[in-house]
Amino acid sequence: MTEAEEAGGTPKALARQLGDAVESLVTLWISAAESVTPRLSRHQLKALTAVLHGSELNLTALAETLGIALPAASRLCDRLEAAGLLERVAHPLNRRELQLRVTAQGRKVLAEVAERRAGSLAAVLAAMAPAQRESLERGLRGVREVGGPGGES
Repeated sequence: MTEAEEAGGTPKALARQLGDAVESLVTLWISAAESVTPRLSRHQLKALTAVLHGSELNLTALAETLGIALPAASRLCDRLEAAGLLERVAHPLNRRELQLRVTAQGRKVLAEVAERRAGSLAAVLAAMAPAQRESLERGLRGVREVGGPGGES
């Protein structure tokens, strides 16, 4: 085995390979989201997803969740509302506060994005040999077990 081949199994070399793979997957992930109508930016998609999964989010909570300024969150919601994907409704207990809600059309768009993403990832996985998919599955399980994203630590 050459020195270059041996280096391929080191954590640092694997980290570089994983970084390259992640970049490719992020491109695939983003393009799947951008292929729906209406076309959503990453920030719009992130906001819509946060509102869908957030419990009774208002504009201030959305801005905090996204790590953006309140005026930027307001403009983002304005665009989503104009597209019919988001609505602002009066809070049932505090009429001065508005809650953000994803509309039926917004949920439909998010479902389409999820479906396109799953299809794109499935196509990549289908192109891999079964042994490669099994190795990937074991590797991902190992990352979770040692405390990576979604891990047990």
